[in-house]
Amino acid sequence: MILVDDVLVSDDVIEKAFVCDLNKCKGACCEEGDYGAPLEAEEVDFYQNHLEQIKPYMSEAGLAVLEKDGFWEEDIDLEPVTTTVNGKDCVFVKRDEDGTLKCAIEHAYKDGAIAYNKPISCHLYPIRITKTKMGDALNYHRWDICSAACTLGESLQVPVYQFLKDPLIRKYGTEWYEALDQGVRE
Repeated sequence: MILVDDVLVSDDVIEKAFVCDLNKCKGACCEEGDYGAPLEAEEVDFYQNHLEQIKPYMSEAGLAVLEKDGFWEEDIDLEPVTTTVNGKDCVFVKRDEDGTLKCAIEHAYKDGAIAYNKPISCHLYPIRITKTKMGDALNYHRWDICSAACTLGESLQVPVYQFLKDPLIRKYGTEWYEALDQGVRE
């Protein structure tokens, strides 16, 4: 493990290979699991204040759930997560022509309609953050739906932390990421 500031990074984040392969998985992480995507408090506030800019990118089913139940709820630990359509798809998911699931928030961000990307929990996947008394702990989450991403990452020799450089910088900053990278190389 590597400790950078108050963030503990597991060996798997450094050593395991991973590159998303949407052509194979079709975005299955947006519809699998027990709950929707974990949300941070500032994300709840931001998305709430920008729903009108996000709605044009959502599916009809997602819009119906949004109208009835809102876009977030609490999970079993009383933490905010996105609501789901029929207990499956994230409320913000829209299926494209070939069946690939796409994030309405990410599309709105890429089109310049909003200034904040998809939830950091999604952007950082397969890293999961555990809050501890001493700071964050970053762990690699293994999920069989991502087997193609592991295969592609291995063939390209891209470790998880390098694949997730942009979201790690988004979460912790450039200096933090450079310190992590330096620590890995030493």
